Amino acid sequence: MSKVEQPYAYRRRELVEPDWTRFPGWADVTQSDWDSAQWQRAHCVKNVKQLRALMGDLLDERFYADLERDQAERATMSMLIPPQMLNTMVPSTEGSMPAAGHEFTEAFYADPVRRYMVPVFSDRRTDWPSHPHATRDSLHEHDMWVAEGLTHRYPTKVLAELLSTCPQYCGHCTRMDLVGNSTPQVPKLKFDLKPVDRHEAMLRYLRETPTVRDVVVSGGDVANMPWKNLESFLDRLLEIDNIRDIRLATKALMGLPQHWLADDVVEGVGRVAAKARSRGVALAIHTHINNAQSVTPAVARAARAMLDAGVRDVRNQGVLMRGVNDSAEQLLDLCFALADEASITPYYFYMCDMIPFSEHWRLSLAEAQELQHSIMGYLPGFSTPRIVCDVPFVGKRWVHQQDSYDQERGISYWRKNYRTSIEGDDVEALSREYVYYDPIYTLSESGQQWWRDAVDHEDVMVAAGEQAAASRAAAASAV
Repeated sequence: MSKVEQPYAYRRRELVEPDWTRFPGWADVTQSDWDSAQWQRAHCVKNVKQLRALMGDLLDERFYADLERDQAERATMSMLIPPQMLNTMVPSTEGSMPAAGHEFTEAFYADPVRRYMVPVFSDRRTDWPSHPHATRDSLHEHDMWVAEGLTHRYPTKVLAELLSTCPQYCGHCTRMDLVGNSTPQVPKLKFDLKPVDRHEAMLRYLRETPTVRDVVVSGGDVANMPWKNLESFLDRLLEIDNIRDIRLATKALMGLPQHWLADDVVEGVGRVAAKARSRGVALAIHTHINNAQSVTPAVARAARAMLDAGVRDVRNQGVLMRGVNDSAEQLLDLCFALADEASITPYYFYMCDMIPFSEHWRLSLAEAQELQHSIMGYLPGFSTPRIVCDVPFVGKRWVHQQDSYDQERGISYWRKNYRTSIEGDDVEALSREYVYYDPIYTLSESGQQWWRDAVDHEDVMVAAGEQAAASRAAAASAV
């Protein structure tokens, strides 16, 4: 069987930490500095001026102009990129890398990590930069708050947004309405309550709602919360009898692994894990890695440090994005790097949500279905990620679970088997069809023309199907 040619050829790849001194701004950075979470946070790139200082003459002026225009006209997230993440862009190969100027600039434009962490104006589509149905809170998480920052969307699970900041800001962030700094395009929402009051309100709801057993502790990113505050919240959460699963959501396991390798954090995770284990609660860490380039020895060490400290699993939830991981080879390379070299379980790949200015990243449902088909059979079943569509008002659904699919117009219809927290009185919630939309540019010319006509007639909601309007109206009336 090993001699049979396969569509994907498996081979183990040794993880490599790229040499950060190849960038002029980090030429004198020592190993001890690099390994410091404090140094990493202090040297994040937050604007074009800082990127210039780091890159020197490696990048052409056209890239900086492209980036400045995107920040002014399109970006839904401000720039915040830790050195660890920047160092995985255009990684040097055997001590060499593209020459400064045009060659390096072209490689930087093409880099998959750059494509979603440092988006530029020329990345975005000009025909359909946003889908007509794109919204700031595309999953309506805010509508389902049962306490400030606590989304009760599934029968037995909640999402607790403890804070609204991260160590790094991803261009495609689904919570772009709340997380991070305001941009010219998106003035961000703010929490009203003080953190201590907000967290206490969450815990009170969980004590009073015994049907909830599973809490995703997120934000933002829990790595931005002082450990003593996070541990205090987790200790109180573990005192609630009905809580059986706790998941800590942190992209920083990849973006800032130095945080999760710090002695105080490792020791604190050990204390929480021991308490969880003694009470029969499963504690896991969920991270967010989208391309194999991002899996380095530091990331592997951080994941294993968490497992050694006692967490049950470290799992990855990536996002499908064009130009980042939109081929079976890219997805399988990432999954094997995670599973074989970092002890991270590939878990989910979400379709990119319908937020503003995200169309250039999004794939169609048909493309996602083909990717799911193409990666089957290579990984163990427990490490084969599910590709899911997060359908507004519904939740995660495997990409083959649509009820029906109009591929010409790029409209898929879905059903669900539970009510969200805003649908207690909605008798049709379990029989209604809910709607998801493909990127318009992926459609046939006739399908694209249908959408142009719909927009021209200012009748998009009705033209796209009354089911979508009915879903929203029912949810609004049930609040």
